[in-house]
Amino acid sequence: MEVWAGDQMMPAVLEQAAVAAGMSPARLAALAESVLHDISSGLYFGASVKIARHGELVLDLAAGHADAQASHPIVENSVFSIFSITKTFVNALTLRWVELGRLALTSKVVEVIPEFAGPPRDRSTVYHLLTHTAGMPGVWEPAPALYLDKLDDALRAVVANIHGVVEPGTRCDYSPMANHTLLAAMLCRTDPESRDIGTLLDEEIFQPLGMADTAMGIKSWMRDRHVIPDTRGTVPIKSLSRTTPGDFGLHLAESNESAWAGAASTSGDLVLFADTLRRGGTSVNGYDLISPATIKRARTVWTGEMPNELYQTVALRAGYDVPPAYLGLGFNVRGPRIVNTQLGTLTSPETFGNYGAGSALYWVDPELDLVFVGLTAGLLSQAQNIARFQRLSDMAVAAVT
Repeated sequence: MEVWAGDQMMPAVLEQAAVAAGMSPARLAALAESVLHDISSGLYFGASVKIARHGELVLDLAAGHADAQASHPIVENSVFSIFSITKTFVNALTLRWVELGRLALTSKVVEVIPEFAGPPRDRSTVYHLLTHTAGMPGVWEPAPALYLDKLDDALRAVVANIHGVVEPGTRCDYSPMANHTLLAAMLCRTDPESRDIGTLLDEEIFQPLGMADTAMGIKSWMRDRHVIPDTRGTVPIKSLSRTTPGDFGLHLAESNESAWAGAASTSGDLVLFADTLRRGGTSVNGYDLISPATIKRARTVWTGEMPNELYQTVALRAGYDVPPAYLGLGFNVRGPRIVNTQLGTLTSPETFGNYGAGSALYWVDPELDLVFVGLTAGLLSQAQNIARFQRLSDMAVAAVT
């Protein structure tokens, strides 16, 4: 499939694929023009956007550059640090572990991590971690200047410093790092082969799905295509690595065990992952990641009308109504009401996916059989990012004929 730079006519092969999949080339071109306008106006530096319908790629847009200096262009296989989209892989592996009988949604964290004692957090379960209702505050870092590249270090800091403040299940506090530190540790401790989290993700998800450019860290074959993150002041903490200097060395290092924010990937690899979810958990090459029944449960809203405490603050500052959290089992869900959301307002209520700090999003609309992946350079603030991806998501749906 021919990549589209966006500043020329849509390649004929993409146009033909769009028509065959029931998509409007003109509407897809309008989406591309919106991205180009964002970039030319300085909203962000560049983007790699892919859209697929019925498993067929209908838009492959690579536009703009990796940084403000326009030092190198975004290409179709640019490697992005995907921040909290890392959590989606841990979530999927957790659901796989439940299906294999190694964990249960009702497993208490303290049953696997005994040092995670003390009420009320000792009553939290895998279900609470996946739905961000474990009763702990949404802490970005459990200790100042903490190195984030080793899971054991992160786990010790979480155990020592992040305590329950409400009964699990009664409040939704998005957890930037603690929940997925705990989930990753539970996965490792219940793995029959005692693999580390990087190996687990690689052997259970990345390799079987053919995600050759996805890893916990920037591997040698990925480095020359890596879009070095420019947080532009939107991330409230440093991301320190023992092996790589700099305030955000974690996102430059060869490897890390930051199971909440340390992965890097391409738009193409994320399409492979999202398409596996669209297909009911079985990849195009026949690998059974998780079952259709589990995906159906996972894309169900389990948090009711509870607000997400983090995004409640964003909404109040931006001046719009506070939306419900609309969280499934590890996935963000569009939900039944029309609210401000990155997942769009024209998507179906069961649309589900995940996003990463001000720059990255994927979603699957099971009703429209539609997949959207957007990776961008130059992080936006939370409110700007929600508005940007809501607009692009709605434009993607509008292209369905």
